[in-house]
Amino acid sequence: MGDVLTLIEKAEAVVDKKKADKLAKKLRQSTFTLEDFLDQIQQIKKMGSLDQIMGMIPGINKLKQLKDAPNPDEKELAKTEAIIRSMTKKERKNYMIINASRRQRIAAGSGTSVTEVNRVIKSYSAMLKMMKKMRGKPGLVTGKKRRKMPKGMRR
Repeated sequence: MGDVLTLIEKAEAVVDKKKADKLAKKLRQSTFTLEDFLDQIQQIKKMGSLDQIMGMIPGINKLKQLKDAPNPDEKELAKTEAIIRSMTKKERKNYMIINASRRQRIAAGSGTSVTEVNRVIKSYSAMLKMMKKMRGKPGLVTGKKRRKMPKGMRR
């Protein structure tokens, strides 16, 4: 339990309340951009290493023992950050405009391959789809409507 509290304390120290509210609004309105994604990566890095952060989450140690469990990789996070930083502001705001020649330029600018640029764009678009699905789940506030929540969970 102490590890979870430490994780919460680290997150509170790093996360700005106004930024967090603004991000939550963007997530609800589906206007989360690669620029916002980059900000999130930077905030995670401020909290410490991924191994440290993952170690504070209950049950993760059991998952680490599995053969096909994902291992956090700081290098992948750094590559993702480099790829996003190699994009123009226009590309960060609208990833759909990134065509083959732009992908080559981004790869050259970030010191990665086009395949890695494609991976970042694909994972970002998958994350957007997942967020859209979660927005429609019961119990989440969407706009001014409040969906019916179980009695014990109401505010």
